[in-house]
Amino acid sequence: MKSIFGKTFGGFVLGLALCSSAYAQITLKFAHYAEADHPANAAAQRFAKNVEERTKGQVKVSVYPANALGSPPEQLQQVKLGAIDMGLPTQGALDKYQKAFAVVMLPFVFENIVHAHRVMDGPAMNWLAPLAEKEGFIILSNWEYGFRQITNSKRPINSPDDVKGLKLRVPPEVQLESAMEALGANATKIALPELYMALSQKVVDGQENPIAVIMHNKFYEVQKNLALTRHAYNSMVHVISAKTWAKLTPEQQAILREESKDAGWAMRKAIAAEEEKLIERAKAAGVQVTQPNPAAFRALMEPAYQRIRAYAGAENVEKFLQMVKSERPN
Repeated sequence: MKSIFGKTFGGFVLGLALCSSAYAQITLKFAHYAEADHPANAAAQRFAKNVEERTKGQVKVSVYPANALGSPPEQLQQVKLGAIDMGLPTQGALDKYQKAFAVVMLPFVFENIVHAHRVMDGPAMNWLAPLAEKEGFIILSNWEYGFRQITNSKRPINSPDDVKGLKLRVPPEVQLESAMEALGANATKIALPELYMALSQKVVDGQENPIAVIMHNKFYEVQKNLALTRHAYNSMVHVISAKTWAKLTPEQQAILREESKDAGWAMRKAIAAEEEKLIERAKAAGVQVTQPNPAAFRALMEPAYQRIRAYAGAENVEKFLQMVKSERPN
């Protein structure tokens, strides 16, 4: 009887352990560099809320905006190591691990935002996601960042000649550095958290970023010229550490993918709806907004393309350009 009871009791304990494991809670750290009032943070909060609700509290997500857990490169390295669970790097950050990501920011490659989304969500995702996984990142979906524009404190930009001689801050990404230098600017690397101070103290004349970044970081306060050059597109890429991914059940993984796509589309809509309002707000704050013809700028980009080919690999560049061509709107 004792041995029978022992087996029965042991089975009961094992059952409790399995049940407890199946319903164990996990809290994921989600770090990103956007300001708290940026649409990216609203999307991150939406993702966190929906994941917790759909997993019935099994998966909680704590969001850390505005570089609270380190600079963008530091955050991404911590995601790779599994110390931070999720992040929102751009392709320029991911290309430090896989050079193929560098091709996304080829200057003046996309016709419009719809074209960019078709390429990034379609053939580019099928190509780049497996490369990211080899480096320890699972891509959940593409979010938004937007087309990049130029601001400066010196003069309005109506042609490439107006860019010549400007000292412009760029992130540590060869695509953007080479594009600005092809226009005759002096490209300078400054970390994003230090950029407002650098602009206000005239350490640099200007910078380039999407409209939402320019406005939510208040660069318009110290930059009175905004040129809608749309010289490069990039998106935030919602990634989760492969180490964290392996701890989730298939059902939880499916929920995270679905809610990531939902949050990403919500962010895309928010960015699009907000952009015109932000441009009007910039004008109201005394910013002179110009819309130069991109053709004259595009014509000067061959030196930038050559540098990007050398960095990313000519084969990768050509592969991506074929994707761009195949998804170009008729």
